[in-house]
Amino acid sequence: MRFPLIPVLSLSLAFGLAQSSAALADGHESSTKTGYTVAALLAPCQEADNDARDGKAAEVECEQYMVGFVDALEAAGMIGGADSKICLPEQNIPAEMRWAFIRWVYQDFTARKQMMASEAAMGTLTTFFACEAAQ
Repeated sequence: MRFPLIPVLSLSLAFGLAQSSAALADGHESSTKTGYTVAALLAPCQEADNDARDGKAAEVECEQYMVGFVDALEAAGMIGGADSKICLPEQNIPAEMRWAFIRWVYQDFTARKQMMASEAAMGTLTTFFACEAAQ
């Protein structure tokens, strides 16, 4: 389900996309630490699973970030084309991305917790949803 908030998130994420892609391709973190960090995004992503009563609001925050990021990639032509290196699952994309994001971060938590959330989202996609791995 897409919410009206998605276009706004997509645009804001698109600005960080080029920097995130270049940083991951070079194997380096972004040199700017002023945006939304992994630690900031990880909190609502985990809260979604940990709090049965109030976790739904946190789940929406986390999953809408992920959906907005994917929408920005799709708008930039980086997902969905014939040359796409990222193959998303056919169902439950927001939850699958949230779970994969948490796993990806905890694979190297100390190094990744201060990364930009956009870098981590791209790392999550290329690690867990690479087309080669999906086939």
